[in-house]
Amino acid sequence: MAKTITVRVPVRIDLAGGWTDVPTYCQDHVGEVVNLAINRYITAEMHIDDERRISVKYSSDVPIGSGLGTSGAMNVAFLSAITGDEKTPDEIAELAFQFEALLGNTGGRQDQWASAHGGLQHLRFEGDKVTSQRLTPSPKFFEELEQNLLLFDSGITHVSGELHDSIWQRYAEGDTSIPEALKRIRHMAQEMVEAIESENIPGVGLSMFRTTKSVDLLDKAFDEPFRRALKPLWGTHIFGWKAMGAGAGGVVGVMLEEEWCRDEVMAVAEKHGWKHIEWAVEHRGIQRTVNLHE
Repeated sequence: MAKTITVRVPVRIDLAGGWTDVPTYCQDHVGEVVNLAINRYITAEMHIDDERRISVKYSSDVPIGSGLGTSGAMNVAFLSAITGDEKTPDEIAELAFQFEALLGNTGGRQDQWASAHGGLQHLRFEGDKVTSQRLTPSPKFFEELEQNLLLFDSGITHVSGELHDSIWQRYAEGDTSIPEALKRIRHMAQEMVEAIESENIPGVGLSMFRTTKSVDLLDKAFDEPFRRALKPLWGTHIFGWKAMGAGAGGVVGVMLEEEWCRDEVMAVAEKHGWKHIEWAVEHRGIQRTVNLHE
């Protein structure tokens, strides 16, 4: 009997700690990331006809190169469609990571775990081991976060692997500034966990900003598309901003100080050609349905 297997998984925003989930770093140090799945999705649809021939197609709610982990989400969706219920979310996430690694991706593991599990996670990376702790603040905190954290797509696409290559080359060559910066970025993830657990929205915004300043120690170019536009608003309209991926484009998150600041921030974004992205938290990870056809 023919059947169609549809798998939908969320993409994510990286609140703090990104870069420290990369295996090159995690083989020598412990990495930590705080990320949040949002209601933007990658969908894989696999059709098996009566003669057991397979066709697969994808759809995406967000553009590729946006810094929201779309490639990791795509592979999680595809491998979940293939493996069915035989694998746990962790196993599917690891398979998706290994598949990308075979293709030469030098990125980390946070994207796959975000898509597989959904929700707000504190991820810890040590060697090839990933430990996930789901953070569960109150519904009121999530509501305030959704209201005050604005997402904008800069329209500047990038390939995250290319951004990573230069940093890890410097790391391999013994540039001591790289591990020092990564240590600070990891500390920002710990600071972010504290802000979330205390349900401190301003603290979340400031941790985002401090993370951005820490990433500047890797390369100031990663924040350049956003710095000139948003720096004049810092301390008066916004607590901070952060690229939601590796940087140098893609999606940026901006934390408002007050609701009345929204119009000014939206006007700045429009002036620079950024597209506002409506979003909400997605607490679910892999969502799989099977439809049989007569």
